[in-house]
Amino acid sequence: MGKIVAPAIIRGEIITDNLVSFGGRGGDMEFLSPDPMTIVDRLPLRNPAEMRKLYTLTIDEIIDFLVELGAALDLSRNAHMQEALEHSYAATDLTPSILRWQYSLIQQYFSREMVRGFIDVPIGIPFVEGWQPVTLADGRTASIRAMGARCLHITAGNSPMTALISLARNALTRSDAIIKSPSNDPFTALAVARTMIDMAPDHPLARHFSVAYWKGGSLDFEEKLYQPKNIEKIIAWGGFASVKHVTQYIQPGLELISLDPKRSATIIGRDTFADEATMRDAALRAATDIGASNQTGCSSARVVLVESGTDDEGLARLRKLAAMTYEAMLRLPDNISNKPKTFDPELRSNIDGLRATPDFYEVIGGKDDEGAIIVSKLDDVVDFYPSLSGRVANFVPLDNVSDAFRFVTSYTQTVGIYPEALKLRLRDELPLFGAQRIVTLGYAMTANPALPQDAIEPLRRMVKWIVDEQCPEDTCPPLWRDSLVHA
Repeated sequence: MGKIVAPAIIRGEIITDNLVSFGGRGGDMEFLSPDPMTIVDRLPLRNPAEMRKLYTLTIDEIIDFLVELGAALDLSRNAHMQEALEHSYAATDLTPSILRWQYSLIQQYFSREMVRGFIDVPIGIPFVEGWQPVTLADGRTASIRAMGARCLHITAGNSPMTALISLARNALTRSDAIIKSPSNDPFTALAVARTMIDMAPDHPLARHFSVAYWKGGSLDFEEKLYQPKNIEKIIAWGGFASVKHVTQYIQPGLELISLDPKRSATIIGRDTFADEATMRDAALRAATDIGASNQTGCSSARVVLVESGTDDEGLARLRKLAAMTYEAMLRLPDNISNKPKTFDPELRSNIDGLRATPDFYEVIGGKDDEGAIIVSKLDDVVDFYPSLSGRVANFVPLDNVSDAFRFVTSYTQTVGIYPEALKLRLRDELPLFGAQRIVTLGYAMTANPALPQDAIEPLRRMVKWIVDEQCPEDTCPPLWRDSLVHA
């Protein structure tokens, strides 16, 4: 059986020439893709004037296209998506049932109401549809418009939805897209691009959507492509090393929009322990935030800060909640969470080491790499908390909920909070320490792309905000008039 081919797609053209071999992440697979140096001169949109075709489309027409595309991506009848899913099983860290479930979400994300919200909530459709007038205090009037840019999207492979979100954002802002596929998902964006070609090969959105794979750190290739004459915005999802690597290319005219890795947490207040039913509700919600998609997302909970108290009674409450959470995690539906495909051997070693220190930690589960809850008996996190993965969380006891602020930093993306009343108390304080998203416990992994992400609004950063100023002499006195008076 031959190697899998992942072609490049450049503005509607499928390219399978000059194939070279690449390894998928983890070494579980190999695939063939065009030698990046043979396509580097073809990837950029050399003539920005070609983007005028995008402005022949109204936003309603763009939304119509995306809704139609969403329907065409139906896994049950789309051969490109079926092939991408089949090939992705070996490349991804996700288990087959979870990956298939994520592919099934595409129709939901591309419903008309969702797509309209992607652009109307963060920017407002009038600003992308035309010039919006404002009058300023100095007497001038101005017209403001949000216009598209030539964008490079370096997508993450922890979910196939990142490719779909990048496509939608790019189309709705009338931008030109180059998608760099990740090694753990080199197929999803290709399947989407091929479907667009099947739908309407000459459609402006298909002609401004390119997909290719190159190995991150390919200096000769990147130094040639990552130039302001080729690209105006780089939207980088991904790990710390890859995002930091991109920063060396940033210069005037080339902006980095960084959606870099974060670590998320949970805060559970003392009212949770009012009765058994409330504890079980909190445990199920916490289990969902830990276990959904097998803890592969930045918004997955890893540290759970519990206002249980640190005395013997408090630790008993903490231990009971942790055990409930572990049991609830194992009962989550198979398409949401299950035994991870792989487990970090260093993390396993660290967990086993804690079992030898029962005065300080208790480990619930984890003997079969199915996931575990680490219960701290002191009010501090384990030393290796940044590496928690594979459905492993650290429960930490607190005497007062304000002690949770010690564990919130600029790396903290999502904080799930229970009960809801506690969230209202903490939401003005947590951002001061670095928290970027505050959400009802159990909903950490159900983000909506219309909302800000990582404390920025990606779409507002993706577009170029253009200003046309009108300065009538009678209302906005010119400098030369003042000069004549004093002459």
